[in-house]
Amino acid sequence: MIRLNCFFKSGDSDDYKKALRAAVMLTDCSRKHEGNVSYDTFQSATHAAVFMICETWADNEALDKHSATPEFAKYVAIIKECGELKIERFEF
Repeated sequence: MIRLNCFFKSGDSDDYKKALRAAVMLTDCSRKHEGNVSYDTFQSATHAAVFMICETWADNEALDKHSATPEFAKYVAIIKECGELKIERFEF
């Protein structure tokens, strides 16, 4: 299995709101993708402009298919234009 923790941070309140909306839309779409084990978005309780997308995939093939979808390209582009995105990857 593959776990991705995607951390987002923005200094602008309008940008973080736009990015968070995109993350929630991406979460809704991604949960339906084949090979998805878990997918959720969490917002910091102490810093409103910080959130994390936590996703788990069955294998590399499922993650690659997910990453090739139009909705992935659309929503990730919005998130990246709104702030800083850092990704941690774990395989187990």
